[in-house]
Amino acid sequence: MFALRKPSQQTSELAGMADPPKGSTPTTFGELVAETLGSFIIAIFGFGVVAQVTVGAGALGGHDSISWSWGLGVTFGIFVAGAISGAHLNPAVTLAVATYKGFPWAKVGPYILAQLVGWFVGALVIFLNYMNSIKALDPNLSFKTQGIFSTSPGNGNNALDVHLPQAFMDQVLGTAVLVFLIFAITDVLGANPTPAVSAIAVGLIIVGIGFALGTNDGYAINPARDFAPRLMEWIVGYKDAWLDQRGNVFFWVPILGPLVGGLVGGGVYQATIARTLPTTVPSK
Repeated sequence: MFALRKPSQQTSELAGMADPPKGSTPTTFGELVAETLGSFIIAIFGFGVVAQVTVGAGALGGHDSISWSWGLGVTFGIFVAGAISGAHLNPAVTLAVATYKGFPWAKVGPYILAQLVGWFVGALVIFLNYMNSIKALDPNLSFKTQGIFSTSPGNGNNALDVHLPQAFMDQVLGTAVLVFLIFAITDVLGANPTPAVSAIAVGLIIVGIGFALGTNDGYAINPARDFAPRLMEWIVGYKDAWLDQRGNVFFWVPILGPLVGGLVGGGVYQATIARTLPTTVPSK
C-alpha cells in the first residue's frame, strides 16, 4: 500500500509502495510476516466488532461501530506492516501496485498467501474468542451468524432485493474507490501526507466506504478478507459457507469483484490524475 517514510527517501524498485527504511536490509520473509500480522490485526478489529454486534443482538453496537472498527483496524494494520512490506494487506491492492506501480510480480503470489494466512488466523481467533456466544445464538452454525466472517447480498436481507449482479458491481465499485484513493494519497507528486496521516487517511477511506457502500455486499473490497474467513467457517462447521442466503454459490463474488475493481480504480488514477500531476505540480 505505502511505506511509512518520507518520499524523499524513496529509492527502491517498488516506486514508494514498499520501500524499506534507509540503511536496512529487508527480506522477503520479513515482508511476508508483516503482511500476515497486518492482516491479522485488521481481522481482529473487523470480525471482532461484527461478532460483538451479532451476539449482542444490537445492544453492543451497530453499523456505525462496525464501520469505525474496520477503519481503525486498517489504520493499525498499516502501522504494523507499512514500513516493512508497504502494508498491502489486500490481494486487490497487491495486484494493482504490481500492474501500475512496479511492485515485483514474483512477490505477488507470496504476498497474497501471507495475507490469506493473516486473515484466516484472525478470523479463527475471533471465532474461538466468541465461540460459546456464537453457538448459544446459533447452535447449528447457520446463516444466522455466518455474516460475522463472510459477506452476502444485502448482508443477508432478502427484503433489500440484492442479487449477484448488484453485489458484484458493489465490490467492483467499492474496491475501485479504495485503490483510486490509496494511489492519490501515496502519490509522491500528490497529497502524500506524513506516514501517520496516510495510515489514518486510508482507515478513513474504509469508514467512508462502510457508511456509503455497506449495504449490497458488506464492503468486503478485499478477496483475502472474505475467502480466508469463509474457509475458516467451512472448516469449523458452517456447511453453507460458500453460499449466499438463497443457496447460490457466492464466494467468488467478493474475490473476483475486488480484483477487477482494484485494476479499474488504479487504471483510472494512472490514466487521469497521475498523468496530469507532473505537468501541474512542481516536482517534490
